[in-house]
Amino acid sequence: MEYSLDSKQVAEATYEWLEKRGVRIEDIAELVMFLQRDYVPGLTPEECKRNVEKVLEKREVQNAILTGIQLDILAEKGEMFAPLLDLVKHDEGLYGVDEVLALSIVNIYGSIGFTNYGYVDKLKPGILRKLNDKNDGQIHTFLDDIVGAIAAAASSRIAHLHQDSK
Repeated sequence: MEYSLDSKQVAEATYEWLEKRGVRIEDIAELVMFLQRDYVPGLTPEECKRNVEKVLEKREVQNAILTGIQLDILAEKGEMFAPLLDLVKHDEGLYGVDEVLALSIVNIYGSIGFTNYGYVDKLKPGILRKLNDKNDGQIHTFLDDIVGAIAAAASSRIAHLHQDSK
């Protein structure tokens, strides 16, 4: 018997889990607007949202999102072994696996995404500030980097599209 996973089911789960973890597509689109507003005249929130949705169509992005959220939830429940639990729970500075997972998303749209990702990861604007807040009881060690990476990838997509139209 051959195994086959329904792509629609994976896409739906991706959107569902983002929402369950407090992330709306509009939140990510706001990050895209933050990153691109000075470089793309006339950029609209709708265009930002549309590009976020295009990034979210990619299976490798969906896989990274679902994996990262699952790891965050396991850490919340204390279901990781030590010392990994402490590394994830406290978003240890030298634990870079969360960034590596996020960079798999950024890499899809080229090198401009790396600079965009680094910028929002450092500043933590908008939803990233909320996800990075350790006081709400939830762990978002992976998700904050993933959301920043989605925004960076969508920003790169916009930059490429607008460069092509010049």
